[in-house]
Amino acid sequence: MLKAFFQTDQGKVRAHNEDNGAVIHISASDVFAVVADGMGGHNAGDVASQMAVNYMNDHLHTYMNDHDDTKSTIHSLIEGANNNIYSYAEKNPECRGMGTTIVIVRANQSELHIGHVGDSRCYKIEGSTITQLTDDHTLVNELVKSGQITHEEAEYHPRRHVVLRALGTDPSVDIDDLHYEWQSGDYLLLCSDGLSNKVSNQSIVDVVTSSASLEDKGNQLVSMANEAGGEDNITLILLYNDDNSEEGASQ
Repeated sequence: MLKAFFQTDQGKVRAHNEDNGAVIHISASDVFAVVADGMGGHNAGDVASQMAVNYMNDHLHTYMNDHDDTKSTIHSLIEGANNNIYSYAEKNPECRGMGTTIVIVRANQSELHIGHVGDSRCYKIEGSTITQLTDDHTLVNELVKSGQITHEEAEYHPRRHVVLRALGTDPSVDIDDLHYEWQSGDYLLLCSDGLSNKVSNQSIVDVVTSSASLEDKGNQLVSMANEAGGEDNITLILLYNDDNSEEGASQ
């Protein structure tokens, strides 16, 4: 079975929470998870992220019935959410330019299907190894890939928060489609950059591989991001691929 824990936190600085997320259990071993990190002035970021998550909740089962494959289902969800957010912003001038990142994962006990736009991340933790499965759609990541700056310079770059792809900012959206395998004992972490910018990969591994319950692990990661400054909203989903039911979880 798959166990899941979801948490979102305003952080210590922001006036409100523009992040959102959800976990939908299709069955005990089939889960959809989504994290969305909103952006835009006049409180529009929380509108965009909420609209994205609501669209998934409202249309997931319809698209699953309409499509034979998960990739098409995830594409329809992301494209539909993009259309909704963009149309709403066009009709409501105070929301012009609002958008949201999105990372959607469908997980069963052997496969991971991911749809991704923006810089919210998905990691796989296998033993003591952590792997970032998604590629940030950011200016600094493009500068790193082109060799113009180093990974170390990217961490402190003045434009490190510039996102090149987002949901709802344009009539169409370019989606990354990813497919991976995982196995019993592996963990999956979906998170907004409020976590990934504050908690190191090694710290994530240390917490996730501890003997604490899944809920305690998730809450500890949020606390660590807040203790490191908490300048941004913090959202995470932890999934555990469990062949037995010994590990505690909040579903």
